[in-house]
Amino acid sequence: MVKVEIVDEQDTQPNSPYTSHASSRTSSSLSLSSVGSEPNGEESFYDRLSALVDIVPPTTRHSISTKIANTASFLSTSGKLVGNLVWIITTSALLVGLPLAMSLEDEAKVVAQEQEMLAQQQGAQQMMQPSMYPPPPGSDQAKGLVPPGF
Repeated sequence: MVKVEIVDEQDTQPNSPYTSHASSRTSSSLSLSSVGSEPNGEESFYDRLSALVDIVPPTTRHSISTKIANTASFLSTSGKLVGNLVWIITTSALLVGLPLAMSLEDEAKVVAQEQEMLAQQQGAQQMMQPSMYPPPPGSDQAKGLVPPGF
C-alpha cells in the first residue's frame, strides 16, 4: 500500500527538484536529470513491481484475486478427486483383476494340457487300429514281417 504524507514546502530539502524556489526553477533541467530513471541500488525489482499495484483499481484487484483463488481451489479439488479415482482403480485392479487373470491363465494351461493328452491318446488309438488300406506290394507289412498298424 501507499502511504500518503503531507509535507510542507518549508520542511523540504533545499536541493530537492520538487521545491518551488525560483533558483530551483532555473536549474530544473539539472536537478531533474540528476533524478534519472535508473533504479536505486536499494530498490529491487519486486519493490518496483509492488509499486505498480496502485495503477489497478481495488475492485479490479479484488476481482482478479477472487478468480485466481477460485481457479486454485478448483484445481486443488479436481486434483484430489482424480488422485482418489486413480487410487481406487489401481487397488481394485491389483486386488481383483490380478488374481482373476492368474486363475484364468492357470485354467487355460490345464485345458491345453488336457487337449494335448487327448490328442496323444487319439494318435495312439489310430496307430493301434488296422489300416483300412492294404499295404503297398513289396513292403514289410505285405510280407507279414511287421504287424498291421505299425
